[in-house]
Amino acid sequence: MKTPAKTFVVCLKNKGYEVSLELRKIYQVLPDADAAKHRQFRVIDESGEDYLYPAGYFAPIELPAPIRKAVLASV
Repeated sequence: MKTPAKTFVVCLKNKGYEVSLELRKIYQVLPDADAAKHRQFRVIDESGEDYLYPAGYFAPIELPAPIRKAVLASV
């Protein structure tokens, strides 16, 4: 079985979630088909846990290989 590729987003808004999300920070998104149906992302936030947030608070990004490796090493 193929493991889904890790995807990343950058935080654009954090209204109401100021403690949990930092603006302009890169976050890992966990696969969650049900969340996607409701226009949400399951993100590993500042608590180190995964929670659902509005997809509109983020922009998906592609990371160059060296940066991707460094980000994955830090999570």
